[in-house]
Amino acid sequence: MESHHKKIYDYVLSEELKEAILTAEITERPLLVRGEPGTGKTLLAEHIAHSRNVPIYKWHIKSTSQAKDGLYFYDAVARLNDSRFADEETKQKVHNIENYIRLGALGKAFENSNLSVVLIDEIDKADIEFPNDLLLELDEMEFTIQETGRRVKAQTRPFVIITSNNEKELPDAFLRRCIFHYIEFPSPNLMKEIIHVHFPEISEKLLEIALNTFYKIRRMDELRKKPSTSELIDWIQVLLSQGAELPKGSRIPYLGTLLKNEEDIRNPTRFTVV
Repeated sequence: MESHHKKIYDYVLSEELKEAILTAEITERPLLVRGEPGTGKTLLAEHIAHSRNVPIYKWHIKSTSQAKDGLYFYDAVARLNDSRFADEETKQKVHNIENYIRLGALGKAFENSNLSVVLIDEIDKADIEFPNDLLLELDEMEFTIQETGRRVKAQTRPFVIITSNNEKELPDAFLRRCIFHYIEFPSPNLMKEIIHVHFPEISEKLLEIALNTFYKIRRMDELRKKPSTSELIDWIQVLLSQGAELPKGSRIPYLGTLLKNEEDIRNPTRFTVV
């Protein structure tokens, strides 16, 4: 099985994406990346960190996330629990609130004196005001811990990558401060390059048939969820491990690797190898 680190190392960048990354680096603005799920948005941040040999701080956004979460968190519960102990060492710890401040992804990156990468993943999952709440910190690269008054200022501006699945519109004020790139679904030629990187020994015949079949499925308008690049890679991995052949006109084997919706897969006989 392909290791996670190998997939990061093997990430294939289009020329347009290389240009967007360079633009974000020159302007020192966050890179906002959109694209359908499975096009490698999250993996892009890991690839950039790996290729530059710098740490990455990940902030996976949820519907309940607040902008402050990425800066720091005051662990009042831990402090309350510690206050119940009577020993002198614990008492001294409790008196210093700083012992209960936990930095978030941006906070850790700001305190790192060297270059780092920050991933703000799926920002559109949060409340509509969430992006605007981050504007000041992203612009000035600093914030103040309210409980202690300590100011955390970036010594080296991190490379910030923000991903979005386009589930909701982002505020104009936020968009103006970002470099934008939409990751188009790979063309057949680019997909061949991606597959060759992951499976250099694959036969051209199997690759051609697998890609033709894959893109035929993606052209089916009635599908609720079209298979993505990551699912194609998984499918080819299964085919190779099982020594499977793909005779034209036959039923597509291991269809559950490509399709992930019960309505799509309800009638598997309509999915045939081309």
